[in-house]
Amino acid sequence: MRFFSLRSWTTLVGFAGVALSLSLHAAPTLPATTAATPQSPITTREALRAELTAFVTAGRFAGAAWGIKITSLDSGQTLFEYQPDARLSPASNSKLYVGALALEQLGGDYRIITPLLSDAQVTTDGELTGNLVIAGRGDPSWRARRHKPEFASAFTPFINALRAAGVRRIRGDLIADATWLRCLPHGASWTADDLNDYYGAEVSAITLAENYVDVRVRPGAAVGEPCAIEILEPWSGLVVDNRTRTSSAESLSTLRVQRLPGSTTVQFFGTLAVDAREEMTEATVPRPAEWFARALKSALADAGIVVEGSARGVVWPEAPTTEAVEIGAVASPTMRELVIDFMQVSQNLATNLVFAHLGELRREPATRAWQRSDELALDALDEFVRGLGIAERDLIFEDGSGLSRNNLVTAASTVRLLEFMATHREAAAFAESLPLAGRSGSLRRRMKDTPAEDNLRAKTGTLRWAVAVSGYVRSAAGERLVFSLMLNRHVAAPKRRAHDELDALAVMLARYAGIP
Repeated sequence: MRFFSLRSWTTLVGFAGVALSLSLHAAPTLPATTAATPQSPITTREALRAELTAFVTAGRFAGAAWGIKITSLDSGQTLFEYQPDARLSPASNSKLYVGALALEQLGGDYRIITPLLSDAQVTTDGELTGNLVIAGRGDPSWRARRHKPEFASAFTPFINALRAAGVRRIRGDLIADATWLRCLPHGASWTADDLNDYYGAEVSAITLAENYVDVRVRPGAAVGEPCAIEILEPWSGLVVDNRTRTSSAESLSTLRVQRLPGSTTVQFFGTLAVDAREEMTEATVPRPAEWFARALKSALADAGIVVEGSARGVVWPEAPTTEAVEIGAVASPTMRELVIDFMQVSQNLATNLVFAHLGELRREPATRAWQRSDELALDALDEFVRGLGIAERDLIFEDGSGLSRNNLVTAASTVRLLEFMATHREAAAFAESLPLAGRSGSLRRRMKDTPAEDNLRAKTGTLRWAVAVSGYVRSAAGERLVFSLMLNRHVAAPKRRAHDELDALAVMLARYAGIP
């Protein structure tokens, strides 16, 4: 296992005297991007402002919208701002707020506990005469793909918990109860297209493998034959409707995967050249609690624990199960680990689950039954940011992950959040959750061979017409800077991506050599 040190970041995260001695798992070795053209340092604050202003006011941004704020953690001064109070789509910069809220209100050591319930006690000879209920609480860690575990490893904690309780046979049903989280299967203001892609997988209090399966597609043996399609994870319940064809050698391959909302049938369209390599794609799984129940029953059988009844799942607003005898429990990783996981790779489902879990904890007897968990979480977020001095009009969210097209925030608000977290008791964990330029997470391929590499830590955000990057960087003179850069409605030039514009700005901050 290889590690890399945070180098100068150890000092950077000492914002409030919080000692940090951290390492991150290194990302796989990647081909270096084209080296940046060497540029001289920017030596004065005036020169920095002039260069930034010239950049963001260039003609190619006509019709686009910028929101920028850059401050110094050392002096508290604002180095540069450009429309800092413009309300723009933050995309996955929304996750900064969820991560901060979770660490603030739950603490880094908090774990999501999933009870194993029944309506009967375990007999002395190891029989559970009633049903076994997995009472989901939104733990996103059951085969989190970032860690590349084997599919069956998700069930090991449940097998161990049942063995510890002495269970060898279950006479009743195995029920995956996902009703504790009162959530829609999709987030507020997602588009219909999102529900067909892995990043829009169904939100459920019981999840498995991030609620999508991997699919391998190979060309047929001869031109005109259907392609061979294989779903790699078992028990999903998905049915393949194969409408593909194998095309002539060296022809253009075009594959498309489609599953209509609520359906278990996945249509595969298009062609794959007869001499082409296999292609990997994905398909989301509806009602993942049912998938989990079927797969767990199989895993228990392999482990010698027989379930005689059926495997089924229930989701809100269906009626919850009423079994009340706890025979075991499964704990998630710590909250700081969960935050690091969803921030590094910008995982939407895990973010929404942590957010909804936090909201559901606020439910009281007087809370309206129809009020959703994510709505309660939004109330918690509103209270949190108001305490930071962020005005109500400056943060308008409808979901936690940032997939919502209606989330709005200002660059000034995000900088305020980052300044607060720089002195937080969980400052080290929050900093570690942010991708490191050129090294890890969603920044592992960006800003390579620049002064930002191994220096800048920031959360990315990308939607069709919205990009953002916000975080921390140390200037060439050693000054600790906080920044939020957002660009909406920009039409990028050919062979250039919108986030390249943000990276260019971020590298300017790393080049800045003005004396604090």
